[in-house]
Amino acid sequence: MKNKSHIWIAFRSAFPPTVPIMTGFVFLGIAYGIYMNSLGFGAIYPILMSLFIFAGSMEFVAANLLLVAFNPLNALFLTLMVNARHLFYGISMLEKYKGMGKKKFYMIFGLCDESFAINNTVDVPQNVDKGWFMFFVTLLNHSYWVIGSAIGGIFGAYLSFNTEGLEFVMTALFVVIFIEQWAKEKKHHSALAGLGLSVISLLIFGGNHFIIPAMLMILGTLTVLRKSLEKVEAHTI
Repeated sequence: MKNKSHIWIAFRSAFPPTVPIMTGFVFLGIAYGIYMNSLGFGAIYPILMSLFIFAGSMEFVAANLLLVAFNPLNALFLTLMVNARHLFYGISMLEKYKGMGKKKFYMIFGLCDESFAINNTVDVPQNVDKGWFMFFVTLLNHSYWVIGSAIGGIFGAYLSFNTEGLEFVMTALFVVIFIEQWAKEKKHHSALAGLGLSVISLLIFGGNHFIIPAMLMILGTLTVLRKSLEKVEAHTI
C-alpha cells in the first residue's frame, strides 16, 4: 500500500508540468490522425504508429513512405536525419537514468523533446521519487499523443479544418520553457552558447539543415568548457 502511495504521489507531481504539452500534443495528434485519414488509412494506423513509433514529425513523414515503393534503407536514413537530435538527448540523460531499473527501458523509448525539457528543468519535490516522476512525465506525454491521434483517426472522416500554423504551438511552448530555465539560472553561459551557436549554424546551413550541426557545435563547446562552467557555477552557489 505504501509503495502504491509512493507511485501515486509521483504521478500527481508529474501531471501539472505536462498540461501545456497535453494541449499541444492532443491538437497535433488530432491533426495527424486527420492527415492519415485523408490519405486513406483507417484509425488503427495512426493509433498504432503513435503507440509504437512515437516520433512526432517523423510519423507525418512515415505516412507518405507507406504510399510509395518499399525502401527500408531510405526510411532508415530519413528517420535518422529527422530524429538525430535524440542522440544528444539520450547522451545527456545517461546520468539521470542510472539506477532506474526496468522503467529505464520505457523512458528511453518514450524520450521526446518535451519529456527531455521537463525532466531537465523541473525541480522534483524532495518527497517525490525522481525515477517515477520522470517515468510518468514520459508516459503522460506519450499518452497525449496517442489520444490525439486516436481522436483524429476515428473522427477524421467527419472533421475538416485548416491546421496550417498549428505546429507553432510547440515552438511557443519551448520558448516558455527556455524563459523559465533562464529565470532559474544565475549564470546564463550555457543558454547564451546554445543561442549563439544555433544562430551561427542557421546562417551557415540554412533553416532546413541547421539543427544537427548546431547540436554538434553546442555539444563540442560545452564539453570543452565543462570544467570552467562547473567552476563558475560552484562559485555562484
